Amino acid sequence: MRLQVARIGKPHGIRGEVTVQVLTDVPDERFAPGEVLHVIDGPVKTLTVSKSRWNKTILLVAFEEIKDRNTAETLRQARLEIEVTGEEESESDEWYEHELLDLKVMHEGTQVGVITALRTNPAQDLLVFEDNNGEEIYLPFVDEFVPDVDLEAGTLTITPPAGLLQLNQDDSEEEK
Repeated sequence: MRLQVARIGKPHGIRGEVTVQVLTDVPDERFAPGEVLHVIDGPVKTLTVSKSRWNKTILLVAFEEIKDRNTAETLRQARLEIEVTGEEESESDEWYEHELLDLKVMHEGTQVGVITALRTNPAQDLLVFEDNNGEEIYLPFVDEFVPDVDLEAGTLTITPPAGLLQLNQDDSEEEK
């Protein structure tokens, strides 16, 4: 099984270095020189890390296969994955993004949406779900707002802050 560890961002400089949106708790291990990453949604199948460095809070990575800015540009938004072995499986209170995608979002016993993404942030991760009206809603992925994740049932139960689910409904009513 494969696990997404990053998404390639914009090129940095003229020698093919790229920014990456890190989706792993161990970026220094995943982006160590010599590590081979599988590319999804990109023009190549694999990339080999030649070097990586932090520029404040942004991880910059150089790959052996990318020599210039133009090539780097073709990889923008490509997903990077690794092969997962049994020992890297998630623990009972931890989930990988691919496990959360497409889960039904439940509130007070009613489905209110479907998980479409997980955004990593310094403070806490954000769950992104599409509500029943097709609107995108962001919810901090913390125990207070997400008390239960049931992968077997395919559901994620939320207790959102007051008014969160009504925010987009108010906007659509004003437009009418």
